[in-house]
Amino acid sequence: MSGVPQPITWQLATVSAIRPETANVKTFAFSLPDWQPHMPGQHYDLRLTAADGYQAQRSYSIASPPEQAGGVELSIERLPDGEVSAFMHDTVMVGDRIELRGPIGGYFVWSAVSGGPLLLIAGGSGIVPLMAMLRERAAAGARQPATLLYSSRSRDEAIYFDELAQLAGSAGSSGLTVIHTLTRSQPPGWTGYSRRIDAAMLREVLARTDPNATVFICGPTPLVESAAGSLVDLGVPASRIRTERFGPTGN
Repeated sequence: MSGVPQPITWQLATVSAIRPETANVKTFAFSLPDWQPHMPGQHYDLRLTAADGYQAQRSYSIASPPEQAGGVELSIERLPDGEVSAFMHDTVMVGDRIELRGPIGGYFVWSAVSGGPLLLIAGGSGIVPLMAMLRERAAAGARQPATLLYSSRSRDEAIYFDELAQLAGSAGSSGLTVIHTLTRSQPPGWTGYSRRIDAAMLREVLARTDPNATVFICGPTPLVESAAGSLVDLGVPASRIRTERFGPTGN
């Protein structure tokens, strides 16, 4: 029947590249036989099937912008006792074929045509869907004000650290401000934040952010709930806050 959404089916994607991001995070580029444009913030399901028929399935946010036609990139963190992430990190090679299904999701999404200022808050691998937003923002040449507050354990565990610096630009002409907080260890001469995201930090960040910004928060559940609650207490309307969360990682 015309107008009825079609079910999202599994397809065999080919691993076209593997790029290390940190010691525990790799980005896997996939070529898709049935590629469809996605919105930054959406995800793909990934399914592994063993010879005996056992299956394991996980969901991973898309890291690449929709302008990257023909495939997607998924940045996957190796988790302790994570059977899917361990297989992806230790076994998968370029040329392997993996089952994917997507793109999926319609709430935690943003596109450059939406316009408006942004406040992005991430913890650990929660940066991945927000990076897709920033990459699309750059590809579209958007200049609306955007602020990213990113919490990582250390400089070495901050995913996309160098690319984020490039996107912000030394002169700030991109309209993007990137603010890091390193919660476990800091390199010599570090002048950024060095604690977990708290209300006082958010108050300072809000003072540097457009008051009409739409807020996206992604990361471990405790971080997301704490940040969202603090922002509401600081006067940000709950209707302007969108959240995506996952299990705690210690950030």
